[in-house]
Amino acid sequence: MRLKDQVAIIVGGGQTAGETIGNGRATALTFAREGAKVFVVDHRLESAEDTVRMIEEAGGEASAHQSDVRIEAEVIAMVAACVARYHRIDILHNNVGQSQGDAEALELTAANWDAIHDLNLKSYFLTAKHVLPVMRQQGSGCIINISSIASICTMPTLAYKTSKAAVNALTQNLALANASYGVRVNAILPGLMDTPMAIERRARERQVDRSIIRAERDAQVPLGNRMGTGWDVANAALFLASEEASFITGVVLPVDGGQSARVG
Repeated sequence: MRLKDQVAIIVGGGQTAGETIGNGRATALTFAREGAKVFVVDHRLESAEDTVRMIEEAGGEASAHQSDVRIEAEVIAMVAACVARYHRIDILHNNVGQSQGDAEALELTAANWDAIHDLNLKSYFLTAKHVLPVMRQQGSGCIINISSIASICTMPTLAYKTSKAAVNALTQNLALANASYGVRVNAILPGLMDTPMAIERRARERQVDRSIIRAERDAQVPLGNRMGTGWDVANAALFLASEEASFITGVVLPVDGGQSARVG
């Protein structure tokens, strides 16, 4: 087992209801399968509890915690609860984000700019800020931030792109600032994924069948004309969390079927 007896906080470990599995839940299940004790965090407790049940049914160990990670007091309580239960934190996996309400600059409201940056960026800063003292004291730890290829690719909307580009910068800063403490910090940049958050909202907003959304997105992916899944993100996270990546820090890793490699 590649994560045997390690303690992993998965922020965003529940998921939006839908036909497929989300990145956070897939990562929680994958880490548990590889021996980690998983602290599943979500702002919807019932969704985190669903993930815990799936882990336990597969023979793993997990617990659920409700937190709004945009609020510092709730992040402090989250970290304290994990340490009280498991006595350490080896992995922090940040997997929350939103793009709803985004637009190009002249149409984007200040309220939507703030909402997107609060969840996509501020929450990552807050969780790292309060987990890092535990990891520094241990002399080891791994933080994985879920960014997006939107951070490095052209897109018409503004707030999501800039928030995810800032996640990349945050990742690199934290990686260098904490390397001497034995803490590694990396980011994953998912491309087009067949996850409930990606598919369900678009189908609902456009009032079309999910198959239409999937076909449009599949056609944009160079590798096999097929979107990735939550398991693709989970497998990349497992690698970055494992000893196999012990000499890797400050990396922003696209998991996108080659989409970000397309130039011109």
